[in-house]
Amino acid sequence: MYRRILVPVDGSSTSMRGVEHALALAKNQRARLRLLNVIDEEVIVPGMDPYAPLDMTPLIDGVKTEGQKGLKKALALAARRKIRADAAMVRSRGLFVSEVILSDARKWRADLIVMGTHGRRGFNRLLMGSDAERVLRDTPVPILLVRADDSTESTGKRKRGPRTRRSA
Repeated sequence: MYRRILVPVDGSSTSMRGVEHALALAKNQRARLRLLNVIDEEVIVPGMDPYAPLDMTPLIDGVKTEGQKGLKKALALAARRKIRADAAMVRSRGLFVSEVILSDARKWRADLIVMGTHGRRGFNRLLMGSDAERVLRDTPVPILLVRADDSTESTGKRKRGPRTRRSA
């Protein structure tokens, strides 16, 4: 059913949860993955014109390096599971990340988009926006949103909660 699965990757634990789900689907469907990292210039210096004469090269290079680490990690996971995958890194060039993802999905002819989401609500969503929500609203193909594990997102380590026993 799915032959071409697009997976936005930023290296965060949330996006890697999306990668894990996409890998499982790709294995099951014998699909190919496209791992996409979008360098969001608006996040680097919010509100600044990305075409301004100020030299943003060092900041963008740092973001590129982190994006490359995320792509490399995702490609290694795919290779270990013998899943065909390629990777691409693109700059947003003043567009929303969601617009870049949707454009790439169309150009690559994706059958499915799988992406991690923080599941922010209320004021946090208003402030931070939601790339996943924008993709969901305008996607030409099915989308699978994989929710972040709230207990690991902030530290990368699972928080210990009270132990409970389940009865059989």
